[in-house]
Amino acid sequence: MTAETAPDLAARIDELLPQTQCTRCGYDGCAPYAAAIAAGDAEINQCPPGGAATIAALASLLGRQALPLNPAHGVEAAPRVAWIDESRCIGCARCLAPCPVDAIVGAPKYMHTVLADRCTGCELCLPPCPVDCIELRSPPVLLSPVDGIEERAAVAPAADRAAQNRKRFAVHTARLRDRAAARQRQLDAKKAAAPRRAADP
Repeated sequence: MTAETAPDLAARIDELLPQTQCTRCGYDGCAPYAAAIAAGDAEINQCPPGGAATIAALASLLGRQALPLNPAHGVEAAPRVAWIDESRCIGCARCLAPCPVDAIVGAPKYMHTVLADRCTGCELCLPPCPVDCIELRSPPVLLSPVDGIEERAAVAPAADRAAQNRKRFAVHTARLRDRAAARQRQLDAKKAAAPRRAADP
């Protein structure tokens, strides 16, 4: 493999990943993991959300033998979504930034809630919560009338919608990057103004 073909291969690998951005593979997201696979630095069996189906797809693409999921990275399980106990939520907002697809709605000092149809079940919102009011549950079941008859239908897990997850993650990442850049500009402006204030009589 030449250096020129590696990015293209990484992109094709990334297309096969579930885009949950959970980091359980050991990398900061699906794209870095794909790049590591393309470079030969990572195995194809490190994605618990993708499980056996993703491993098989990667093996087919790369002409490798399929491997069992590496238990060091987790186990394959049915999709779950985050749920916030609003009676215990203190509105600290620490769960907002870690969510890679902006599936949590809230603001500081206000209760938060999870948009179940957006949640990828990445679990990244769990560690920051200081009151342990977030847990993972099976996708909720909604009642919807069809021909006058109520039917029960589970919310489709976002983990099954890789393309949407990738777009939402890109928007989320860009917003965090812009905020960080804005904060840095403010700090730079304050530092630049400090010597001038000290020099004023």
